[in-house]
Amino acid sequence: MNADQQSTGSGPALADDAALVAAMEAAPAAIWCLAGPDLEPVWANARARAAGAALGDVAALAGTRIAELAGVVARSGVAETLHGAPGPDGRAATVVLQPLQVQGRSGVLLVVQAATGEPGAPAGEGDVVDQVQLSLLPPALPLLPDVRLSGSYHRASAVQAAGGDWYDAVPLGRGRLALVVGDAVGHGVPAAGAMSRLRGAMRSVALRDPSPAAVVSALDAFAGQMEDVEGASVFYGVLEASTGRLTYAAAGHPAPLVVRADGGADFLPLTPRPPLGSLPGAPTVVADAQLPQGATLVLFSDGAVATSGSLSSEGLELLAAVSRAALAAPGALDGDAPGELAAAILGGLVDAEERPDDIAVLVAHRRAEVTQPLDLDLPAVPAALPTVRRHLGAWLAGLGMGEQDRVGVMVAVGEAAANSAEHAYRGTEPGRMQVAAAVDVDGQLTVTVRDQGRWRPPDRDPGDRGRGLLIMRQLVDGVVLQGERGTTVTLSMRLRRRPEDDEQRRGSASSADVVVDRSGERPVVRAAGAVDTAGAEQMRIRLLEASHGGTGRVELDLSAVTLFSSAAVRVVLAVARIAGDEGWRLVVHAPAGGVTRHVLEISGLGGLVELR
Repeated sequence: MNADQQSTGSGPALADDAALVAAMEAAPAAIWCLAGPDLEPVWANARARAAGAALGDVAALAGTRIAELAGVVARSGVAETLHGAPGPDGRAATVVLQPLQVQGRSGVLLVVQAATGEPGAPAGEGDVVDQVQLSLLPPALPLLPDVRLSGSYHRASAVQAAGGDWYDAVPLGRGRLALVVGDAVGHGVPAAGAMSRLRGAMRSVALRDPSPAAVVSALDAFAGQMEDVEGASVFYGVLEASTGRLTYAAAGHPAPLVVRADGGADFLPLTPRPPLGSLPGAPTVVADAQLPQGATLVLFSDGAVATSGSLSSEGLELLAAVSRAALAAPGALDGDAPGELAAAILGGLVDAEERPDDIAVLVAHRRAEVTQPLDLDLPAVPAALPTVRRHLGAWLAGLGMGEQDRVGVMVAVGEAAANSAEHAYRGTEPGRMQVAAAVDVDGQLTVTVRDQGRWRPPDRDPGDRGRGLLIMRQLVDGVVLQGERGTTVTLSMRLRRRPEDDEQRRGSASSADVVVDRSGERPVVRAAGAVDTAGAEQMRIRLLEASHGGTGRVELDLSAVTLFSSAAVRVVLAVARIAGDEGWRLVVHAPAGGVTRHVLEISGLGGLVELR
């Protein structure tokens, strides 16, 4: 591994799965990837690099035994664990060796973590599996006005059996959703990697042809070409949210449960099909069902209904009973409560007994009532602002929005309404202010604040006032300002539901250094170090601050960046779009030939920003 690879942490040996690399990069354990005939280190994560151990001397971490074990693992394909081995800091640690294919070569994933004393499992291994597995599950689920989704994951009681269960929900347009749950073969980090590849293949196919027959057949062919994916099970369905029509198919996976509004519950009829890749050319039988209003669809992985390691009628009966109880609980379907249904069902299953396998649960609840648009017509005075907050807050809660997004929208709308109330009719008799909110079938929220007055443009240095556009653009996806015949501010946001463990997935600390340089003709935001998820958020805020919410020109200097994450790419894309809406072009400084420049170019940003 050369110096450039070590400093960026880009993991070229694992470049076929960027999400998996990113998850391991941020893992709390030290991780090395060994490959080739001599099992030489080709990649190390942030914790391993920080440990200061020479990559060429990884074997010294646990004496000669680790070198011998690595060779055995690579040849046999069977994982090994050492307890009490000396770690990079000399303290006792757990060392886990997992077989891994690295660019067509036999390799080993070496995980070293200080002992935690976790009862009944190799210390540290469960933490790594949890970190990687959760990082690869969807960070948020789409939120449609007619359907509430929620997902939850629980690791197996035995760490050795953990990893590989997954769920996903993909918006397909016109109010349709692809609902998926599956189980990859194996356990640990390799199973999580297989799961990630299977999920990526599913999304790629579904966005081209979402029909169950096409998706399952394509996944079957994909699994037949990938050893670690072969034998995986999957359930895939397409739900039309407004009508409740569900078309579905499965491969080696149990059928989901439907719980009706009256409490009755049945498993969907399903024609059995072999797991993916196990019998090439096996026919895929597509079925149709109707999900009534008020009914709930419960998708689950095998672990939810397994007792003593295998599917059983007792497990199916328990799942049905737990699901009915969760839905019948007081307030379970009120407001944004349906977003917690998956966690409630999973909690009931876990409380019942120890689980020999992972559990992944995805719940789709079809609403019994349709959300009507919100229309307010009020005097444009400060006294009207509490009325806007009260009505808008109740309406957003009825959509099922989580608290974080709901508060963000309310603050953004409050800024627009406050500008109308305080400045639109300055020096004249107060006029009217209209606030309208609606959400389309695909979960796109639009809120407009309109008056017949005039917008006060932000100052060059707004200080404590005049930051309305800046604040709005930090909190919603899009802001459009129109000044003809009064002022209309249109705010837009794609609704989504964050899983209950979302806060556990996002780290708050970052090694990135992001500052604003105002010494030149125009502000320059300079980023240095590893711009991970937290660093990308810093960069976003600084860009919006320096450009006064996108109304003024700003440049971005990435010359000193060592790691440019996918979250950082999204920030540049978002700011570039804002700049385009405001009639200017974002200048980005990234040296030619560098990793950051390469990331920007392959992300398709070359045509949206001016690269220098």
